[in-house]
Amino acid sequence: MVLTILQQLTLKHSAVRAILGLPDKDAPTARAPSVEPTSMQPTIPVQNLSPKELLALSVKHLSREEKDQAVLLLKLALERDPDYVKAMVVMGQTLMQKGLMEDAIEYLERAISKLSLAGHPTEVENVDLLILSSQWAGVVYMKQGKKAEGLAHLETIASLKEPEDPKSKAHYFDGLLLLASALFDFGRKAEALKFLKLVVAYNPKYNYLLEELKNEEDDFASNLASSRRRDY
Repeated sequence: MVLTILQQLTLKHSAVRAILGLPDKDAPTARAPSVEPTSMQPTIPVQNLSPKELLALSVKHLSREEKDQAVLLLKLALERDPDYVKAMVVMGQTLMQKGLMEDAIEYLERAISKLSLAGHPTEVENVDLLILSSQWAGVVYMKQGKKAEGLAHLETIASLKEPEDPKSKAHYFDGLLLLASALFDFGRKAEALKFLKLVVAYNPKYNYLLEELKNEEDDFASNLASSRRRDY
């Protein structure tokens, strides 16, 4: 069950741009690898773009499901700035979508390591990136059958202070819902119940899941999965 939930929280490419604060207008018009511009479209050589511009352009390609072009741009961004955490997170998520799990986890773990270098981050953007990268690392490990490692990353989210930023707060509670799902699969019902109560306090629409968990109804898992499908 938890794998289904994790797959639903593997955010679609159209959502990645908004989550990372990279609207289409931020992406410069440029010639990307293997992509021909329209006849009237001015171009900027990719080699002249900054890492931030390369990331924004990669997200634009992701919104069009052009993963290979996005990966090339992200690699170039990280060559120019090896510490660019946001690019690592997007790269990890993109490689996960391509089914390259070993490569994906390498980038996600690098991002998590850098974000956690001096303890839990405090800046709003970095907190959000840690939440997202921990969610996606959980996704990858669960897909690989490494449930303990996946659970550990989801528990990282629970160890963070609840964010005040509305966007980060929403991602935080998404992570807690994933954690509740994973704990339920591990047979740790009491802990799953604790985190699900927090989720319901934030968003009461999940109250029916709480009641089902309390009653140990057989359809708790399938209803939790369908609830995430409606959200994403």
